[in-house]
Amino acid sequence: MTPANEPKSDPAVLRIQGELSIYRAAELKQVLLDDPAPTEVDLSGVTEIDTAGVQLLMLAKRTAQAHQRELRLVAHSAAVSEAFELLNLGSYFDDPLVMTARHHANATHPFADSTGRRPHES
Repeated sequence: MTPANEPKSDPAVLRIQGELSIYRAAELKQVLLDDPAPTEVDLSGVTEIDTAGVQLLMLAKRTAQAHQRELRLVAHSAAVSEAFELLNLGSYFDDPLVMTARHHANATHPFADSTGRRPHES
C-alpha cells in the first residue's frame, strides 16, 4: 500500500484517503515533497483534516511554486471544503473549489455545541 492507502495508477497524482491530520503529517509530507513530486492531489477521500493537514497542503503548494512546478488540489471532499471555507483559504491555493451544499438545511457548524450554537453565540 502507498502512504495514501491506495495504489497509485498515475505517479503524478496523489490520492489521499482517510485522515489528513497530524497523525499522518510526516508520512504524507515525504510523499508530497518527494522527487518527483505529484502534480495533482486528489482530496476526494479525505474524511478529516486538521490544521496540520492544512499546513502540509500549504507547504506543498509553496514548495511547488518555489521549484516552478505545478501542484493542483482537486476533488475536495466535504471535510476539506469546510476547512478551507472556515479558514478562507480557497484563494490561497488558487484551485477550483466547489463548495457543496449542506447535507441538511439545519446542519450544525463544526464548532457548535450540543444545542447547535456556535461558540460566539449566546
